[in-house]
Amino acid sequence: MNSPAVTAEGTAPIITFQDASFAYNGTPALEALTFSIMPGEFLGIIGPNGSGKTTLLKALLGLIAPTAGRATIFDCTCHTLRCHHRAKIGYLPQRSQLDPRFPITVFETVLMGRYGALGLFHRPTAADRELAEAALHDVGLPELKDRPLGQLSGGQQQRVLIARALAQQPQVLLLDEPTTGVDAPTQTALLSLIRRLHQQRRLTVLFVTHDINVVSPVVDRLALLNRRLVAIGTPAEVLTKATLAAVYGEAVIVTSQGGGSYVIVADHHHD
Repeated sequence: MNSPAVTAEGTAPIITFQDASFAYNGTPALEALTFSIMPGEFLGIIGPNGSGKTTLLKALLGLIAPTAGRATIFDCTCHTLRCHHRAKIGYLPQRSQLDPRFPITVFETVLMGRYGALGLFHRPTAADRELAEAALHDVGLPELKDRPLGQLSGGQQQRVLIARALAQQPQVLLLDEPTTGVDAPTQTALLSLIRRLHQQRRLTVLFVTHDINVVSPVVDRLALLNRRLVAIGTPAEVLTKATLAAVYGEAVIVTSQGGGSYVIVADHHHD
């Protein structure tokens, strides 16, 4: 079920893991990953608590060097990324990392997305501000540009952080638990927004989540992690009783709903 090295049209992968392993303070976090992601693909990354989902994103951001093997993005090894490579990667961290007391406006938050492209000691230009304005418009919040970020609802804050990532004009968008901590209608709205942006901007999207049922209807493929790559393929290929039971235990339940699979597992935590 792994992606081919090159498609029939001759397009090379934008992200590749080749027998790549990663560790924290000598403790293995991910081991022997081998798979590729094609340009424009929407990949959901699922797995139980401590399975290495967030570690995978940190590896792509160049924050963790592999202890073995190789991880590449844009034909560059991830842990040696240069600034112009990093500027092509939009990243939405877990919302728990956001301090609501920090005195910053919505527009200032979005404009921060331009700093990676600007480099040190360069001030935002009128063009940078226009890109920030456009990103806010894309997520449907232009009227809130002067509002303090901490005064927004959880769903609105997530939209602002997505706009910050979009202001970079990225090719790759990394989303770490973007729908956690918001109600069901807000989850649905955020998923619709992310899917629309993926299609309109032709982004390569990696969507990390502990909620299988949230992400499975909207992605092209799913990667199931449990410190290793357990399975990768379409949702129908990955969300089988046998595959999920190997990770979540025999108590997992897989049923049909709305033409797809609905999964009930005991683990609802995230790393």
